[in-house]
Amino acid sequence: MGRTADAIAEGVAIATAAARLAVKNHILVGTIAQGGTFDLDRYAGDARDVLRAMAAESDQAAEHLNALRKRAKGRHSDPSGTHDYRDRDVRNLKRRARQSTGVAQRLREMADDRDEVNELVESARAAAWADVRGNLDRRLLVEGMRPDQDPEYATMREARMQALKLVDLQALSSQQRSRRKHAEKLAKEAAKAGAKEERTSRWSRKASAKS
Repeated sequence: MGRTADAIAEGVAIATAAARLAVKNHILVGTIAQGGTFDLDRYAGDARDVLRAMAAESDQAAEHLNALRKRAKGRHSDPSGTHDYRDRDVRNLKRRARQSTGVAQRLREMADDRDEVNELVESARAAAWADVRGNLDRRLLVEGMRPDQDPEYATMREARMQALKLVDLQALSSQQRSRRKHAEKLAKEAAKAGAKEERTSRWSRKASAKS
């Protein structure tokens, strides 16, 4: 393989990895966050959309490089910056544009190939399951671990005790104070109501005696 072919292959590999990541995220959202089931045709459509979007980006990159190449042609002064190209950069810009066009073409071929799309979706599904399995393994390891199995148990126990002292006990104390104040408030209101009822009763008795 030549230099351009190698660069195209590398670009396609990077784009494919990015497409796999995008489809994996679609699968995680669709099956877990939204409670759906895995549908190969649905995610195959997502994969084709992602590949074609990346192909369009590669085409845009090629157009931009061609524009830079045309601007640089015939200019022999010293550049003012990294992207201020001159005539000596024309060959390199042309090669880079050709590479971007090659990547775009290959990505479109992949999007139109049912087998390659299905293979991409299956690899994305495997990656999604690996993520889910890894999270489950970590949760089960932490939640199901006995003290003698955890090499950091003593250190973490001290941290948990500090957290209990600084946070949990303070929160409990605050709750108790709040409940006590609420009970005292209710008691005062009840006492006021009783006193008012007693005054009303005495007034009624006096009124009855006068009549």
